[in-house]
Amino acid sequence: MSLSINTNTSAMVALETLNATQTELSSTENAVSTGLKVSTAADNPAAFGIAAQMSGNIAGQGAVNDGLSFASQVVSSTTSAADQIISVLHKIQSAVTTLGDNQGSPTSIAGIGDEITNYLTQIDTIARNATTNGVNLLSGGTSDGLSITASSLNYVTGLQGDTATITGFNSLIKNDASVKVAGAGGTTMTDALGLSQSGTAGQNPTSNIFTGSAGSSTISSTFNTSGTVNVSAMISQVQQAITAMTDVTDRLGANTQLLSSMSSYGATVSDNLTAGVGALTDADMAAESAKLTSLQTKQSLAIKSLTIANGQSQNILSLFQG
Repeated sequence: MSLSINTNTSAMVALETLNATQTELSSTENAVSTGLKVSTAADNPAAFGIAAQMSGNIAGQGAVNDGLSFASQVVSSTTSAADQIISVLHKIQSAVTTLGDNQGSPTSIAGIGDEITNYLTQIDTIARNATTNGVNLLSGGTSDGLSITASSLNYVTGLQGDTATITGFNSLIKNDASVKVAGAGGTTMTDALGLSQSGTAGQNPTSNIFTGSAGSSTISSTFNTSGTVNVSAMISQVQQAITAMTDVTDRLGANTQLLSSMSSYGATVSDNLTAGVGALTDADMAAESAKLTSLQTKQSLAIKSLTIANGQSQNILSLFQG
């Protein structure tokens, strides 16, 4: 190899090697610091594009999972309210049975009637308060007060926009053939259960179907024919209301199981998508660590080589020294 002061081939080679090593080292240091082997489209356009799309799906599935969680909360709140209503209905059945034992006592009839009406107030209050973020599955509509904005629940079940609906149970009860006395649409829960009539949404009942308005000392003509009180029919009326509410809890239980299953599946989908993005973009930290050490050594050697190559020009001077 000839010696030239204009062209230092060794220095050029050493510099190219150093630049290449420095570029690779920068990439490795970025992977180590971010934990990603593909952090921009420049690293791997195809992998970056696929990962970006999958990341969007992860965000979408997260929203679906949040919606399922909200639906679960609505169903849970409604279930608790329905169970409490059934407990109150049991008290009404006891009171109605006692009413049959006091047919000849106007004072007792009036007192028991007021007790039953009070129980009906409890039922309607519980139904109105079973509201989660404006959704109430027991209300007769959106006029019941307490910020009720929807009497049915719609929620998204999957990434592709599939939806499901839980219809309000007030209308279900009202249209239940097992309830002999049912109110009109959008009525109170006690009207729908056939235990009161002509109720106003958002207001407590002022009467019951067994004794009529507050203070009444006689049994309603519905269950009193020519002085003969049909105690069996009164008890049956309450039992039918219990049956209707039990049907509601059964449906709520089925929805709880469905939502639990879908939430579990949604979490699995999110995990799989996250793992898929990781497989495309995550760096192997063990391999990157070994590569970093190797490149740092190569960098040091390249700098040393460039230093030696640059010294060759100085060697030319010795040829002209006497």
